[in-house]
This record gives sequence, structure tokens and C-alpha cells, in this order.
Amino acid sequence: MEPKEKLIFALDVEHFQEAQELVMEFKDHVGMFKVGKQLFTHCGPKIVDFIKLKKSKVFLDLKYHDIPNTVAKAAIEAAKLGVDMMNVHTAGGFTMMKEAQTALHDTAKGLHVRRPKIIGVTVLTSIDDQELKRMGIEMPVYELTKRLALLAKEAGLDGVVAGGSEIEMIRELCGKDFIIVTPGVRIEEKKDDQKRTITPVDAVRKGATYIVLGRAVRDSKNPRQLLAKISEDIRRGVPHK
Repeated sequence: MEPKEKLIFALDVEHFQEAQELVMEFKDHVGMFKVGKQLFTHCGPKIVDFIKLKKSKVFLDLKYHDIPNTVAKAAIEAAKLGVDMMNVHTAGGFTMMKEAQTALHDTAKGLHVRRPKIIGVTVLTSIDDQELKRMGIEMPVYELTKRLALLAKEAGLDGVVAGGSEIEMIRELCGKDFIIVTPGVRIEEKKDDQKRTITPVDAVRKGATYIVLGRAVRDSKNPRQLLAKISEDIRRGVPHK
């Protein structure tokens, strides 16, 4: 995989037009665009259609978490949209994940289209051990992520979303083909709502399949130049295997 293909750009913006402009600006510099709750709630499937029209890939980041039947039906609609990757919350449990994976497989087969990758969100990067304790969970982030990643693999998911500090552990436990998407990637130290952060090169070196970039790129003076630098840093910093 070329370094730029490992970059997912988060379209965490308010308006459809702004998202369109970002897609046109970055489509040759990243491998995939992440469509999350804010943008999808605002403009719905038309942003997915637009990205696909521009020959780019879509990561539908809606983090489905509901009873198994509801999530399975949502997964079917995601497959019909033609997204390349989608996610669910692993906290929804084994049955929910398994039924969503099966629904995706059956729908893609019936439509004669490529099945979207389905990955599970383990522990949000805005959560640390202290926050888990406030939620009544005495298990540390590292151990909880481990259990949820193994559960996702058992349920047949293609991978997980996990913080930088858990990448190596998941790669060792779940194998070389298991997808690991790492958010909370930062170019430099900056305080915001992310508590478990990592740099792009460190994330890929540890074994991340994809890294998610958003604010750090969008707010820079020369975003495309920054993306080119990140790709080159990854190329130089990650040894060939």
C-alpha cells in the first residue's frame, strides 16, 4: 500500500459545499474520506455519492450501536450506498457484530458488489482510564481494548478502530491482515478532546493500516504540502517487510 493510501481524511465539517471543496482539494493526496455523524446528518447519502463520483473511497464513520437486527439493517443500507468501509461499536456485543457482518456479506453478494470492510470501534480516543472508572468500568483502556478487539475478530469483523498505544498489541493478537484504523493522530502536541494521541509515522511503524487526519491538516497553512510531507515521512520511516 502506498503511503498516501494509508491516509484517511476526516470530513468533519458542517456544510455539503465545504465537504465538496475538501474532497476536490485532497482526493489525489489521501486514500479515503471519512464521513461522520455531523456531515451525514446534515446532507445524507449525497456526500457519499459525490465522493464516489470523484473516484475516491468512503469510510462511513457512523459507529452503529443498537440491537443486532437494527444494526444489520443499517449495514445493508451502507452496502447499498457503495461505501468502502463502515464501523460499529464493539460494545454492542458479539451477536450484533456477527449479524452486521453477515448482512453485509449477503447484501454485497446479492448486489454483485464488493463487500464493504466492517470494523469495530474499541475505546474512543477521548477516553482514558480515569474516564472508564467514572463510567463504572474498572478495567484499564489497554485491557478493555484487547478484549474488544479479540471479540471483533471472533465475530468476523475485518478490523478495529483503536488508539495508538494499543496498535502493537492488536497487531500481535489479531494478525497481519487485521485492519487497524488509528484516530487521534497529531502532527504536533496540541490540547483538544483527544487524550490518547500519536504521530503519523509512529502509528504506521507500530502497525496501523490507516491513520485518520482532520483538524491538523485542515487548519495548516498549506494542507496539501503537509499531506505530501506526511506521506514521505511514512515512506522513509517505515521499513519494508
